[in-house]
Amino acid sequence: MKLDEMTQALAEADSGEALLSAVSGAAQSLGFDYCAFGMRLPLPLSNPRVVMHSSYPSAWQQRYAEQNYLASDPTVTHALRSVPPAVWSEELFSPNLPLWEDARGHGLRVGWAQSSCDAQGAVGMLTLARTHDELSAAELALKAPYMTWLAHAAQAGMARLAAGQPVHAQAALPELTARECEMLRWTADGKTSGEIAQITGISERTVNFHLTNAVGKLGAANKTAAAVKAAVLRLL
Repeated sequence: MKLDEMTQALAEADSGEALLSAVSGAAQSLGFDYCAFGMRLPLPLSNPRVVMHSSYPSAWQQRYAEQNYLASDPTVTHALRSVPPAVWSEELFSPNLPLWEDARGHGLRVGWAQSSCDAQGAVGMLTLARTHDELSAAELALKAPYMTWLAHAAQAGMARLAAGQPVHAQAALPELTARECEMLRWTADGKTSGEIAQITGISERTVNFHLTNAVGKLGAANKTAAAVKAAVLRLL
């Protein structure tokens, strides 16, 4: 599959199944047997929603779910903390060697994972895997740009599909004024309305006016929750 064909297939995907088919086709063109990609939505904070698609063998998908490996997968931890891609290795999986051995037992011996993040704070990760042939430095140097592109394309595809669902209503982000953002930033730093008034040179009543507006726009319970939500949505 050529790059323009990959791009078209990803752009035309109108369902999770179609997106998986497009990403899987691209993965195979890059020399991988399987792909898996997921996205963790930023809200609700108490229980962020996770969307996942995978072409892994069904036996491995079932095993992964039964063991709740998602909660302790070192590649996921890496994706949440680091931008550079990760190549599977025993060292990478050292925090959870049973997962490493289990994956290898299911024929998943070689893998590469890349994280991505969108403007609304959703974090995604693409994993490309195969049963044999270690990833050489030469292969990585040749294919890394395309693999990284695919990771971001998969993230964009998931975000586009999820945007049509009420749970991920990111198409209607609230528009905060500069003053409202300023008040929320100070609130996030632990400042009271009185302290913010002294810092900014405006009245405490005006501070509360802007904070009340921000709380309403964000649909938050209070100013602290509003500051957290605005930060997660990258509005500050």
